[in-house]
Amino acid sequence: MSDEFLFAAEPEEPHQISNGCWKVLIVDDEPEVHAVTRLALNDFSFQHKKLEFISAYSGAEAKKVLAAQPDIAVVLLDVVMETDDAGLLVASYIRETLHNHFVRIILRTGQPGQAPERQVIVNYDINDYKSKTELTAQKLFTVMMSSLRSYRDIISLEQSRQGLEKIIKASVDLFSSHSMEQFIDGVLQQLTSVLGCDEDALIVSSSLVAGNIQTTDPHDLVVFAGQGEFESKEGKPIKDVLDPSLLEAFEAALTTKDIVYRDNYLVAYCCSKFTQGSLLYVSGLPGPVNETQKKLIELFAQNVQVAYENVQLQHEVEDTQREIVYRLSEAVEVRSVETGNHVRRIAFICYELAKAYGLSELDAEKLMFASPLHDVGKVGIPDTILNKPAHLTDKEWQVMQTHASIGFNILKDSKRSIVQAGAIIARDHHEKWDGSGYPDGKKGEEIHIYARVAALADVYDALRHRRCYKNAWTLQQVLAEIEQQAGKQFEPKLVEAFKSIVPKLEAILQKYPDAHDADGV
Repeated sequence: MSDEFLFAAEPEEPHQISNGCWKVLIVDDEPEVHAVTRLALNDFSFQHKKLEFISAYSGAEAKKVLAAQPDIAVVLLDVVMETDDAGLLVASYIRETLHNHFVRIILRTGQPGQAPERQVIVNYDINDYKSKTELTAQKLFTVMMSSLRSYRDIISLEQSRQGLEKIIKASVDLFSSHSMEQFIDGVLQQLTSVLGCDEDALIVSSSLVAGNIQTTDPHDLVVFAGQGEFESKEGKPIKDVLDPSLLEAFEAALTTKDIVYRDNYLVAYCCSKFTQGSLLYVSGLPGPVNETQKKLIELFAQNVQVAYENVQLQHEVEDTQREIVYRLSEAVEVRSVETGNHVRRIAFICYELAKAYGLSELDAEKLMFASPLHDVGKVGIPDTILNKPAHLTDKEWQVMQTHASIGFNILKDSKRSIVQAGAIIARDHHEKWDGSGYPDGKKGEEIHIYARVAALADVYDALRHRRCYKNAWTLQQVLAEIEQQAGKQFEPKLVEAFKSIVPKLEAILQKYPDAHDADGV
C-alpha cells in the first residue's frame, strides 16, 4: 500500500453536512481501506458540498445499502470479497436489478489478475477500474472529481428529461387546472436543473393574483403552485407563508415589474393580461446568476405567464358556453311562467345525484351544465298546451311529447361536449327504466345515464313545486312516489343514491325557490 496512505484512526460515522453532500459508498472487506479512503478524501469538496461516506464490508451488505439509498453518487467497489467476483456481482446488481444508471462505479482491486481490466470493462457497466496499489491519494482525488462531475451532469440531464416529460404530458390537456399545475411543475424542474439549484431547492410559482386588479400590495397575493417547503401551500396568502424579508423582495419585484436577485434566491415578475401580475420565487441557487441564466429566467417568466393566460382564455370560452346554455334554458322556461328557478335547481340537483351515483367529477360537471337544456324542445310547443291549467287531451299530449325530439334535433349537430350532452338529455329524459317512456320506448341502460339522472331530478323538482295544473307535494309524498317508481320509471340504484342525499337536495330547493314559494316548499 502506498506511503501516501499513512493514516490515523478515523471514526466510522458518516460526515454529515448540513447544506448537502455527495454520498460515497465504500465497499471493501478490509476495514483499513475504509479508513484510508476517508482520510485521503477528508477535505474533498465539489460545488461547495463535501462527501458523506457510507461503508459496506461485503457484496451482500452493499446491495442492501444501494437498494435503500438510490441517491448514492459514487461507489468505490472492491472486486474480491466474500467471493472472487462479489464486486462484479454488485456492479451487475446496480445496473440490471436496480436499473440505476446514474451512480458512478469505480472498481478497486488488490488482485488485478483475478479480474482482468479489459474483460471487466467490456462485460460490466463500470466507469473506472483501478488497482489499489496505483490509487494514490492524488489519483483518488482525481477519480472522485471526475466521477462527481459525470454524476452531476447525468442527474442534471435526468432532471431536464423529467421536466420535459411533464411538459409534454401536460400539453395533451393544458387547459385544465390540474394540467396547468403539472406544466408549471415541469418547467420549474427544467429551470432548476439548468440553474444548478440543489435537489431540495425551494420553488414557488405563484399566480399571486390580486383580489383587486388595481392593488400592488403583495399581501393580497396567493400561492398558485409550489415545490419543496411550499409544496402544500397552494391557495394560501403569501403573508401566511413567507417571512418578512421574502415579502420585501416580492414587493420589490411587483413594484419594479422586474427580477429581483438576492444572495441565493430570486423573485421574478411575470406580466399578465388578466391579473396584476405573477411572481416566481426560486431559492437554493448555487452561486451568482450569470447573464445567460438571467436571460433564461426572463424567457421562462414570460412563457409561464403565456401558459397561464391561455388557461384563462380557455376558461373564458367555457364560461361563455355555459352562460349561453343557461340563458337559453331560461328563455325557454320563461314561457312556463310558473317554473321560475327550475333550470337552476335541476343543474345543482343533477350534480349532487351524479356524484352520489358514482359518476366522475368531469361527468358530474358536464351533466350539471347540460341539464338545463332538458326542456329546450318546448320552444316548439304552443302556449295553449304548454301552460294549460287542466289535464291535456290525448291529442294535446301527443303534441307535448314531441318536445323531446324537437330538443334533440335543435342540439344534436353541435360539436361542443356540453351541448352534445344536452341533446342526449333532451331526447331521453322522458324514457323510463321499464321501457314505458317516450319518444323511443328505451329501457334500462339503453337510456343514457345523463338522461336517467336528469329525469329523476326533473320529477323530484316538479313534484316539490306548484304547477299550473297541480299543487306542490310534501317531501314525504315525493319520497314515497319516487321509491314506488324504482324499477319502473327510475333505475333502482339511482333511487338509492337519491335517498342518501335528500337533505342536500332539499337545501337546493330552499336556496333557489320560485317566486310563489316565499313561504317555503
